[in-house]
Order: sequence, then structure tokens, then C-alpha cells
Amino acid sequence: MIKTVVFDLDDTLYDELDYCRSGFKAVAEYLSNLVDVLSPEEIFDSLWKQFTDGNHAKTFNAALDGFGLSYDDRLIEKLIETYRTHKPEIKLPPDSAKVLRQLSKKYTLALLTDGFLPAQQLKVQALEIEKYFECIIYTEQLGRQFWKPSPVGFEKLMQALNAKPQAIAYVADNQMKDFIAPNKLGFLTIQINRPARIHTSTSDAPNASAQHVIREITQLPTLLEKL
Repeated sequence: MIKTVVFDLDDTLYDELDYCRSGFKAVAEYLSNLVDVLSPEEIFDSLWKQFTDGNHAKTFNAALDGFGLSYDDRLIEKLIETYRTHKPEIKLPPDSAKVLRQLSKKYTLALLTDGFLPAQQLKVQALEIEKYFECIIYTEQLGRQFWKPSPVGFEKLMQALNAKPQAIAYVADNQMKDFIAPNKLGFLTIQINRPARIHTSTSDAPNASAQHVIREITQLPTLLEKL
């Protein structure tokens, strides 16, 4: 019987694209103060085009190249820092809020998320979701080597909640890393495929696939009841 429901954060409880858009706006504002000839809107449009065209690794470099601007590693590092430490303009979708309220009446809820610590903490604060969770595990605090697919974060969570794996459901989005450890540990795993999700790659690796797949978070309470 499921007693604990653990959520991933990005592209599970909200659309990560909203965070990316917010971050690029912050970077555009910063850059526009350095380069008087470019407006924040022009810079944002260039960054957003690079990102939505699939350039997720060298977004800043490519945008600066497109404007013919010189830069060094120190500037790129500053732009990355600005992106990761900005106060995000994101909101929890109404359907996610409704489901969290509903499930919190019956289950113990927890959050386990990878990512750079300041960014993930700022996301949680902006979404105003701390109140729903008995435990929040930021795997960055354990060490970057313990990001998923490492089982360490899940083991820490079980220890913190004194929960058995067979009584835990894990809800996440990314087949490449999210479900490997909880599947091995014996969790119930559920993949949510939000229409605007960023990570759509699939994996043939053992234990990579979730045991159940839903498209909307509103389907989760009914699925948990059936299971």
C-alpha cells in the first residue's frame, strides 16, 4: 500500500520552460547593462531562439557570437551565475496545486530534486510548495556525484521518513535518469509526460522506464487509488 508520494520538481510539478524563460530574461537584463546598443528584448529573443532551436549547451556563446560581441570565459561564467541565482518568475500551475492539496490529506509527500542548489531552492520558494512536503532532498547538498541516477538521495529520503520502498511512489519526468534508482530500490514509479517538457529522450537501459505513465498530473490521484 502506497503511503508516501515523492515528486521530482522540474517538468513534473511545473513546466521547466517557464524557468528557462525567466532565467534568460534575467541574463538579458544583465547583458543589456553592459552593452548599451542592445535592448533586453533583443538579447532575450536571441537567447530564446538558440535554446528553443536545441542549443542547450552553448546558448550564451552562440547568442554573443550572433551579435558579434567579444567575450571570455569569465563573462560566460557570470551569465551562468546570473541565470542560476536569479529570482525566478514562475508559478505553480493550478492543477498541480490542487493535486498536492488533495494528496497531502492522504499521503506523506516529499520532494527529491537534482540541480544546482541555489537555483533549485529559489524555484521551490517561488512556487511556494515547501508547505506540502514533509521532506525535501536537494541532491546537490549530498554532492554532485549523488545526482540521479544515484540511489543515495532516495536512501536518505527513506531514512528521513522511516519509509519502506514498497510503500513509496516516485513521480518524475526524465526516463534517462529519474527511474533507475527507485526501480532498483523497489519504489512504484510513475512518469508524467507534460506536453511542454524539455527532456523527451527515451532509454533502453535496464530499469530506465517507469512502471506507469500519465500525461497530466490530475491523473495521479486516481492512479494511486487503483494501485
